[in-house]
Amino acid sequence: MKFKQTLSLGFVLLLTAQAAEAAIALDRTRAIFDGSQKSISLNIRNDNTQLPYLAQSWLEDSNGQKITDPLVVVPPVQRVEPGAKSQIRINAMAGVAKLPQDRESVFYFNVREIPPRSTKQNVMQIALQTKIKLFYRPAPIAIDSDVIWQEKAVLTKVGDGYQIHNPTPYYLTVIGISGQPKSESATDFRPVMVPPKSTLKAVTPVYATPYVTYINDFGGRPELKFTCNGSECRVVANKG
Repeated sequence: MKFKQTLSLGFVLLLTAQAAEAAIALDRTRAIFDGSQKSISLNIRNDNTQLPYLAQSWLEDSNGQKITDPLVVVPPVQRVEPGAKSQIRINAMAGVAKLPQDRESVFYFNVREIPPRSTKQNVMQIALQTKIKLFYRPAPIAIDSDVIWQEKAVLTKVGDGYQIHNPTPYYLTVIGISGQPKSESATDFRPVMVPPKSTLKAVTPVYATPYVTYINDFGGRPELKFTCNGSECRVVANKG
């Protein structure tokens, strides 16, 4: 949930934070950069029908540091008129050739809205920001959109959860594990993003038949049913 706050100095004791939607909205919750392309475009819109907003955009690496290579955002700042739409382009730079070609690399795309200056006295405005994952997918590992590569994941039961093994060259984001289809995860479950060809642990109750919810390339949340043989669990059918 995002929050916008307006602070009036004469009424500090009455300060409240009210939930609000961002004026600048992005058209997706994650992005895939196809390594065979030189650029991709993201769509934004200004949902405020009365005021223009500036949209400031940038990329960060996996450590949260701002970057302009191997990918760069164009334009870094633009004005979006009330109710209007626009595009942000992400271009590949020379450094993209140095990225691993046998697996994905992850970056983070940010867009921050900058509201017009308030005409009221003693007002502080806080801009809202959207941050999504951007996956660079090299051309050698391109995959058809109808292939469910997440089915290759393997769960191994441990005392307080599962080791999630991701043998694929893609990032696997698991957002839920439960013991029944379409059920909520345990309250202490935390989403796990497993890097390519890696294993990470998910702390959760261990189930006779685990159902795993993941995020696909389009931001959807399909579910996979795993069948266990001893401590090892694999997908035998896709119900998502």
